[in-house]
Amino acid sequence: MHRPAIQTVTAAVGAVFLLVGIMGFIPGITTNFDEMRFAGHQSGAELLGVFQVSVLHNIVHLLFGAAGLAMARRVDLSRLFLIGGGAIYLVLWLYGMVIDHGSAANFVPVNSADNWLHLGLGVGMMGLGLALAPRGPGRAGDGYRG
Repeated sequence: MHRPAIQTVTAAVGAVFLLVGIMGFIPGITTNFDEMRFAGHQSGAELLGVFQVSVLHNIVHLLFGAAGLAMARRVDLSRLFLIGGGAIYLVLWLYGMVIDHGSAANFVPVNSADNWLHLGLGVGMMGLGLALAPRGPGRAGDGYRG
């Protein structure tokens, strides 16, 4: 049976988030692992030596990945995951741009590299959700389970 591209893309995006969440807990892939905190800007751990992470940040990636894999089962949920998740990442990008990275407001935590990645994720996910969404008759059903 044919599986719509939006479901395949959603599953792939979910799998990548799940992988990133796992990688955040692996010393070596995450540098300064001994400096990882549950949350907050004091966490000195960096995924791939670039993206600031914490236990909370990694858990968010794991949950987002699990949600993507679960939502990939239906077209309408796939569209919601990509567009809604993209919107969440755009809000997170804006948040990261306006907060002081050295303040308590940076509880996730994020750094400049995270901010630009969040912008790319937000635009990319929303773009994929809009570009791959089914068009025309039958769209209202969107419950295709393929």
